[in-house]
Amino acid sequence: MPNAENWQGDVLRDLRGGAQPPAQGQPGPQQQPAAGPAGQAPAPGAGPQGPGPQGPGAAHLPAAGPGGTAPGQAPAYGYPQQGPGPGPAAPAPAGHQAAYAAAGHGQRPRTPDSKPAVDRQLSGTGRKPRHGEPFSARALRAVRRTVSSSAAREVAEATRAAELLQQPVTTGRQIAVTSIRGGAGKSTVAALLGTTYAHYRQDPVLFVEADPALGSLPIRLGAESLRWTTGDVADIVEPQMSLLDITGYLVQLRDNAWLLPGSQGQIGAMLDTRSYERAMVALRRYFGVAVVDCETLPAEVARVALSASQARVLATPATLDGVSSTFAVLQWMKGLPPHMLASTAVVITEQAPHCGVDLADAVRTLEAAGPSVHVLPYDRHLADGGHIRTELLAHSTRQTASRLAADVFQLSQKRH
Repeated sequence: MPNAENWQGDVLRDLRGGAQPPAQGQPGPQQQPAAGPAGQAPAPGAGPQGPGPQGPGAAHLPAAGPGGTAPGQAPAYGYPQQGPGPGPAAPAPAGHQAAYAAAGHGQRPRTPDSKPAVDRQLSGTGRKPRHGEPFSARALRAVRRTVSSSAAREVAEATRAAELLQQPVTTGRQIAVTSIRGGAGKSTVAALLGTTYAHYRQDPVLFVEADPALGSLPIRLGAESLRWTTGDVADIVEPQMSLLDITGYLVQLRDNAWLLPGSQGQIGAMLDTRSYERAMVALRRYFGVAVVDCETLPAEVARVALSASQARVLATPATLDGVSSTFAVLQWMKGLPPHMLASTAVVITEQAPHCGVDLADAVRTLEAAGPSVHVLPYDRHLADGGHIRTELLAHSTRQTASRLAADVFQLSQKRH
């Protein structure tokens, strides 16, 4: 039975192994991850507990190995290493059909067919992923670290960020990521944020795609196939379901993360505010952190997601029109309750080696409006699109991702 102190850990242990950890000194069976209806519903309000990984440099976004964890680091909760990539979407749990019908909903909706995240005709078009920075830049940085004191400063900064990232929560934190226009890099920012939380925290992490208009979040996260969507789950999830039941409708990712897609890559998919609210209210108690990739503003679902989240992130491209539009949004937010702007961070994304704005001036201008501002530097790996492989990210990208994740998580913890 899950204990109230760390019920997520017990359920995740069932998901990944199906058995209790072996006693010290005794080898345990290596079982494949599985999901299905079982277990007791967690106590409402029970918060995830337990320390995360420690050590110098822990706050840097890790260079994941073949199993999704950093080299030399054991998987969370001592589970067996996962395979080389996420598997197909799990079939729908079947244990609550009677309860669903008894509640007056009739028969549960038909299980949708699983569809690939990338059309099979296009699966071979992607090039081999590049490292985020050229070899010469990596070699030069290594030399500088050996002859300067920058390494000590990096360790101190990384340790502080790690402490912030590993703070326990008593209720799930919702973090909404949006932008004023498409192509601002909001799905990339959402993927980097959630990946950081999933690696360093022990409680489950949920990615929610609240942008059904052919969003790129599943591709960025390396999902192979999609089945249930946010709109589907809104009509299915019941209060009596356990985490084991819930994860049957989600796409399992690396570490302790799951994805709820916004669509199956179909044009015309819709998501209304009522469906979004029902899905989030039903799911938020199961996950320590939920990162929501929203529609662009001023879409109605995006406004609802911003108001219902504990922290908000606005992504803007490093262009004059992008910074100008984001500044206008910040001025609009000044007319909202004060906590909205106080718990907002802005990310300026460089999508080309040489941007068209003075970044230092742009940061000062946006910070004067109230939020904290981060600059996500140009990264060849991110610019190529496709699955984000953390081991290929540039050093500066990892540093920015860890600082941003720590800052946003701290904002979500404050009482404004």
